[in-house]
Amino acid sequence: MSGKKRASPGADEEKNPLEGVELSDEDAKKLQDVQKQIERVDLLIERHSQQQLLPVYERRRAVVKAIPKFWPVALMNNPLISFQAQHNIDRIALSYLEDLWVTRDPKEPRCFTVEFYFKQNPYFTDSVLKKEYKYITPPGAADETPDADGLTPSMLDFSWERDVRPSAIKVNWKDPQNALTKLHPRIEDEDEESDMPAEAGSFFNFFEIASDPFDIGTTIANEVFSNATDHFLGNIPNDDLDTDEESEEDDDDDAEEIDLEEPRPKKQKKE
Repeated sequence: MSGKKRASPGADEEKNPLEGVELSDEDAKKLQDVQKQIERVDLLIERHSQQQLLPVYERRRAVVKAIPKFWPVALMNNPLISFQAQHNIDRIALSYLEDLWVTRDPKEPRCFTVEFYFKQNPYFTDSVLKKEYKYITPPGAADETPDADGLTPSMLDFSWERDVRPSAIKVNWKDPQNALTKLHPRIEDEDEESDMPAEAGSFFNFFEIASDPFDIGTTIANEVFSNATDHFLGNIPNDDLDTDEESEEDDDDDAEEIDLEEPRPKKQKKE
């Protein structure tokens, strides 16, 4: 039986009026100028916000010091951080964390230093582990004149990849057998075009290796630290990276297990 070929939906409709819209050079320049103004205001707001939040963060710091394992729990309730601390021995070492602080660059608040404060533990002698994300002034910026708010054109043209240099430190491990970065090293991908490691290894590679391909530092500074209470209480969206079934199969190669007193993600109670 023969028949007409059915026309696709919309075949007889008029051409999409949104196609082929062109932007003149003049309008493009106006949009760029407005966008720069928006970015300028955003940077001023960020700087002012950090100044106003600092004393509040200091008050919170005093409060949470009295709460056992506040920061280990807050960290493990963040899906990305929890995923990067997959090894049971990493979580045990992190359970000795008693304070976490983020210091912002006063001139460039998008740059910061993450500070982990540990009580005495069987893994390393350091009481503080730090990682700095230092602002590197772009070439030519030294000749720029700041405006009334202290901003320069290079600040408005900020690029994280170009203008920020992460640091690395040496962790002073007590026992080479418990050097977590040696037990679980970061393994680079053999594919030269890949910018991500094949295996992340220990969480503490974050401190000993300058590069931060998993954005651990920005996650801690912009999510965990700024919303620490919600992270501790579990009042954040969770991607469920570790399901109950998966957690039973994880860490079979680790002899020691985290007991109920160690930091575990808390579920929000239903009301």
